[in-house]
Amino acid sequence: MNLVDRFLKYVSFDTQSDEETNMTPSTPGQMVFARHLREELEHMGLEDISLDENGYLMATLPANIPADEAEAVPTVGFIAHLDTSPDMSGRHVSPRIVQNYDGGDIVLNKETGVVLSPAEFPELTRYVGQDLIVTDGTTLLGADDKAGIAEIISAVDYLKNHPEIRHGRIRIAFNPDEEIGLGAHKFDVGHFGADFAYTMDGGEIGEIEYENFNAAVAKVTFTGRNVHPGYAKHKMVNSMRIANQFVIMLPRWETPEHTEGYEGFYHLTAMEGSVEKSVLTYIIRDHDRDRFERRKKELEHLARKINKEFPDCCSIEIKDQYFNMREKIEPVKYIIDIAEEAMRNADVTPVIVPIRGGTDGAQLSFKGLPCPNLFAGGLNFHGRYEFVPIPSMEAAANTIVEIARIVAERKF
Repeated sequence: MNLVDRFLKYVSFDTQSDEETNMTPSTPGQMVFARHLREELEHMGLEDISLDENGYLMATLPANIPADEAEAVPTVGFIAHLDTSPDMSGRHVSPRIVQNYDGGDIVLNKETGVVLSPAEFPELTRYVGQDLIVTDGTTLLGADDKAGIAEIISAVDYLKNHPEIRHGRIRIAFNPDEEIGLGAHKFDVGHFGADFAYTMDGGEIGEIEYENFNAAVAKVTFTGRNVHPGYAKHKMVNSMRIANQFVIMLPRWETPEHTEGYEGFYHLTAMEGSVEKSVLTYIIRDHDRDRFERRKKELEHLARKINKEFPDCCSIEIKDQYFNMREKIEPVKYIIDIAEEAMRNADVTPVIVPIRGGTDGAQLSFKGLPCPNLFAGGLNFHGRYEFVPIPSMEAAANTIVEIARIVAERKF
């Protein structure tokens, strides 16, 4: 089975995750997919294959160099996630291949008028002349991260069938629930046994990501007092109005819709309320650790200001979610050098970009497994306009092969 056939098969599995189930994996389709992959890895002849009750699938491609040499070669890992985003349905995905894309509009669904157009998605123009895999306009595609899975398995299959390419021990893993932030929570780093790894979960061709947001979630609760509005003067305390006052106290321009690159933000993700009680939920993001800590303190400061005007009205709970992996990657920066060299060998121009979000690799890095993120090739993730250029997937698989070769040759 070739790379494209693998990908088209994989997207047929419904693996949309669900943060409401409180289970791991959060949806049964992820385990169905994991069992299918386990059978494929067994058929390929990989070793040390394990699939635990939480849906974490791991396997080994043994070193093909003499044992005395292999001992000096680090074990490198490659990781991708089984689930697709809850943002849009991943059931009954019906992809098609647009051959030799001509640079114009792509009609995804004639009946509903869904069109993938370079006027709205100018990045399409970078892929003129290439074969693209697109959706039928009714679901997401699932390149995030089934492209990564297909690339890893195809690369390992290639290495197994080309013993002239020397490599050390290689570990691969596919985990559930990355899209709901739980992909690394039950990942057994010790059992995985890699010295460092790469998640194949990035976007456009050439991307290398080893900086991500520091992240926290804040729940701000406002307690009011309800009195009949006809007799409420100096008695009623309307928690919704106070919550609105809190919202406008934050900097207007420090929100996702006004920031890019390394700029952090406060993002109001949910609000619910009545006169008696209102709750605001924020996520707090910043690449810089000091600014991140100041953002948390600013929310606490505003809560105190509210309480000066409305005593004991406002309470706030802030929980850290993940931290910037850069501090864990910089001491082993050679793993970025290896990725860059591998990309150049695969005729890919490396592009180092910060992640404006999180990744399993960030959490894994803090669990002791340095794990930057590399491109899987897809664009417009999580929606009906998602697409992936086939040459980008091929380049990602070639990059994996080159990493394996370079690691075996490099002196550590």
